[in-house]
Amino acid sequence: MNITTEQVINALRYVDDPDLKKDLITLNMVKDIEVKGNQVSFTVVLTTPACPMKDMIHNACTNAILHYVSKDAIVKINMTAQVTSKKEKDETTLKDVKNIIAVASGKGGVGKSTIAANLALGLSKQGAKVGLVDADIYGPSQHIMFGVERESPGPGEFNGQKKMSPVISYGVKLNSIGFMAAPHQAIALRGPMATKALNQLFYDTVWGELDYLIVDLPPGTGDIQISLCSSIPVTGAVVVCTPQAVAISDARKGISLFQLEQLNIPVLGLIENMAWFTPAELPENKYYIFGKDGVKDLSEELNLPLLAQIPLVQSVREAADIGRPAVLQDNTDLSLAFIEVAQNVAQQVAIQNSQLILN
Repeated sequence: MNITTEQVINALRYVDDPDLKKDLITLNMVKDIEVKGNQVSFTVVLTTPACPMKDMIHNACTNAILHYVSKDAIVKINMTAQVTSKKEKDETTLKDVKNIIAVASGKGGVGKSTIAANLALGLSKQGAKVGLVDADIYGPSQHIMFGVERESPGPGEFNGQKKMSPVISYGVKLNSIGFMAAPHQAIALRGPMATKALNQLFYDTVWGELDYLIVDLPPGTGDIQISLCSSIPVTGAVVVCTPQAVAISDARKGISLFQLEQLNIPVLGLIENMAWFTPAELPENKYYIFGKDGVKDLSEELNLPLLAQIPLVQSVREAADIGRPAVLQDNTDLSLAFIEVAQNVAQQVAIQNSQLILN
């Protein structure tokens, strides 16, 4: 018996997207179905490239064809992703950037930049094409964390105009205000000048095709954050905070900023950093130096996802200082924790993009 396209479609109606709880056919996620004898091929269009459910969806599709169509079918599935933004056609250097994720904090010193670096590399390790903008204009650090403080962007070209090409480290494309100043030099920019400099990092850098562009925002809720979030098509924001009451108070303000009507940027979730400390000699003990579960409680109160609770570990700081972030330490507990952060963020981006499709 020859397999028909209709049989394939009907079988895939039994495969649900794990996040949206609807089948792939209803969500219009299946494209380019081809049937030749017992050979079946099609494309599943994911809403985010580093989708943590990609393998699960792939296996479910294969099993559906074998179970509902033919156990002798030879199934070939292409898993891909697409841009789902409703924005008008973009002809800037960001035109091939699929998702822009802002990493923010209400106050400094909570590990926002460390999280941003490990998030970018975690997504890259999942096979995504990733870039990072260090928008922390008065305290840039990504050029140090990625071990490229002695490098600088090269010449580039976009639509016949001279631009910058980003620095590449560990496979991630970078640009930072830190490349523009000597280590001892203060970055003395005010108001519109600061905003203009940051816009240049975005629009004067030839990013090429990226699945994710991570933005390490300055702490707080000032003019730079508002200007950037108004002018850059941000997919969503991740807010980093310690469980300390003072930090949580400031995090509330940061979350409120993104929820302002004129910005209306989805908050993808919260990350509790420095959640506890465990001494190496007492591996079963947890000491809640900055308080316990403060960010977890905040996420429940505001009905926002808690993306991770990251412990306070000396090696995370050491890894950042030597220019090799902790997520690159393969198969360690910390590396796996940051990979999970990346997967959780990717999942929230997938949900956000899927809602754009449904709407």
